[in-house]
Amino acid sequence: MLEHSSLVTSLNFAGLGLPDTLLHALTAHKFTVPTPIQVDAIPPLLAGKDLLGIAQTGSGKTAAFVLPILTHLLAEPRRPGPFQTRVLILAPTRELALQIDEATRGLAAGARMRTVVIIGGASRYKQCEAMRRGADFVIGTPGRIRDLMNTRELSIGTVERFVLDEADRMLDLGFIRDIRHIVAALPARRQSCLFSATMPADVAQLANGLLRDPVRVEIAREEATAPKIAQSVRFVPTSGKQALLAELLSHPGFSRVLVFTRTKHGANKVAERLEATGVQVDAIHGNKSQPQRERALRDFRNGRARVLVATDIAARGIDVTGVSHVINFDLPAEPESYVHRIGRTARAGAEGIAIAFCDATERATLRAIERLLGDKIPVVGDIPAEFQGRGDSPNPAWKRGGGGGGDRNRRNPPPRGRQGMRSAA
Repeated sequence: MLEHSSLVTSLNFAGLGLPDTLLHALTAHKFTVPTPIQVDAIPPLLAGKDLLGIAQTGSGKTAAFVLPILTHLLAEPRRPGPFQTRVLILAPTRELALQIDEATRGLAAGARMRTVVIIGGASRYKQCEAMRRGADFVIGTPGRIRDLMNTRELSIGTVERFVLDEADRMLDLGFIRDIRHIVAALPARRQSCLFSATMPADVAQLANGLLRDPVRVEIAREEATAPKIAQSVRFVPTSGKQALLAELLSHPGFSRVLVFTRTKHGANKVAERLEATGVQVDAIHGNKSQPQRERALRDFRNGRARVLVATDIAARGIDVTGVSHVINFDLPAEPESYVHRIGRTARAGAEGIAIAFCDATERATLRAIERLLGDKIPVVGDIPAEFQGRGDSPNPAWKRGGGGGGDRNRRNPPPRGRQGMRSAA
């Protein structure tokens, strides 16, 4: 496996070898400085190499693979046949697929590229009708992609470029059998790239079977969590979480709030109780249809819904600017998910606040999150007796009191390094 170290000295997209058409599109979107993953991934992809990219959500991965693909398609223009496509991009969630589609269409503006999104929860008939004309890009989730393949309403035998995005999340969601079925139907001659935030053994095994002599690009995590996020934790019994949430939302500073629960049932219950108190709220999770999910995100973006309650599966791909607070109503089962959750605030260089609720059953989860972060999360409020005397080391940052926004974690330094196109994760 090749290691790639960028030789680009001028930190701009022009130095990456992209065509003028795409440089004009980037300028129109006010993207002038590439992110590290874009600097390191674009040149080998332009050279036709397979690529294994390891980078966190929000690092600009979408542009890192879309820009080289567009370059190749523009250099060799041809129209795909009915039900065929030249590019296949797999994403773990509907929201991320739609986000990749939006970014692709924005970058391809004026280039007459045809994109089709194939995802569950949306009209299958419309997707099949769209494929009748063929597509330059098919972007979708593995289950629905395989469904249309089985009925021959999607042929991937002509795919030239294949992208597997968020591979670690794909495997977490149980898509491995669908992915293997899809990969087996791809032509042998193709360019492939796999992106993942982490590289556990099962993802590495998948990469070995998918990629041929790939260039490996790994962007080190500059910080365990996003900068400018003030984190705090509040110890509260399970029965008191709903009341605490309502109390926090009574503060006007909680203007656009994303609340995370562990289960779909929990998301519905939290949303229903908030709605009963007059809070403008919606819920988004795997049981919601695609139109319901799109409407919930749209209402959250435009301010019609002040609060959006979500589960982790639905949250991957939520990219809404101006989220003032992320509240972990339930702590996630996986510590890494905590980082993804709180990263929904402080987007595009803004500041944000992340508050975690922790009941007595979640104390071990909190310790695991703090080990991942390499630091203690400051405590706001009293520490109930049931949380004390469990052998935990003292937290020098523990504080009492605090207002609705929580204490700011001033140990997070200001962001460093290059700021560029950090759109669809």
